[in-house]
Amino acid sequence: MSDRRLISFVLPVYNEEGNIDLLHDTLAETVGALPYDLEFVFVNDGSADGSMGVLESLAARDPRVTVVDLSRNFGHQVAVTAGLDTARGDAIIIMDADLQDPPRVCVDLITEWEAGSDVVYAQRRTRQDTAFKRVTAHAYYRVLGRLTDIDIPPDTGDFRLIDRRVHEHLARYREHHRFIRGMVVDAGFRHTAVQFDRDARHAGTTGYPLRALVKLATDGIFGFSTKPLQLISRAGYVMAFLAVLAAGYATIARLFFPERVVEGWAFVVVAMAFIGGLQLIMLGILGSYIGRIYNEVKRRPLYGVQRVIGGPGPRDHG
Repeated sequence: MSDRRLISFVLPVYNEEGNIDLLHDTLAETVGALPYDLEFVFVNDGSADGSMGVLESLAARDPRVTVVDLSRNFGHQVAVTAGLDTARGDAIIIMDADLQDPPRVCVDLITEWEAGSDVVYAQRRTRQDTAFKRVTAHAYYRVLGRLTDIDIPPDTGDFRLIDRRVHEHLARYREHHRFIRGMVVDAGFRHTAVQFDRDARHAGTTGYPLRALVKLATDGIFGFSTKPLQLISRAGYVMAFLAVLAAGYATIARLFFPERVVEGWAFVVVAMAFIGGLQLIMLGILGSYIGRIYNEVKRRPLYGVQRVIGGPGPRDHG
């Protein structure tokens, strides 16, 4: 029985057949020389390609590998949660399987952890993405910082190291609409940033299309802020103020400049359409919060596990 501390890697997998072996070998080579025991927790999130076959072969030749095969596709954030529920490490590193999170950065994360940090997050200095994704990501983190009640560092993803104490605290967060990087910040503890240059995807296509990115963005805002609800009342005040101004203008025009008053319906139609659209937007915001309440009160499990290959299997958090 080794007395060395254990580093766990949580690696969600969705259609990453061409990346898994290289990721594992690079991680093992990069971190293997450090004085730690290693554990690789791969979570197959309902992959439709040959990822599961590659993971089975990997687990057969490396006893440090645990494969959690989910019963269907539950999404990236839930897959990460399943990996966290399984990991046993004194420190746990969360990273994607597409090799955009460079394994070499893990050494820096561990170094900062050894220096006393409880959470060490990798902050992107540069990223090899499309111009559209870079611009929208930049804008999103700035909007997120304005709207949420917690201080989420800009240009960060889920690539980070968390100490065992943080991990045990996060295990108590069981909401279905998950935004893990926000949960980690909400948990507190001591945080440190490590700057890095994000690499291009090695193989395959992104598991985060625009629709999934929008969902993640709304989970971050609605999950950690009530400011969208406050915006409803503020919009109401603005509309009431504009209505008073319009009523005053109409009264003055009718009393003192009746010859300039143009009879017609265009203004009325435009105003009604604007107010109606605004009301529907506000109802949509209310509906988003109500829908979250509905999903949480059902208390359904976060995920289902079809099988676990290697390792002790996930603890009873589901």
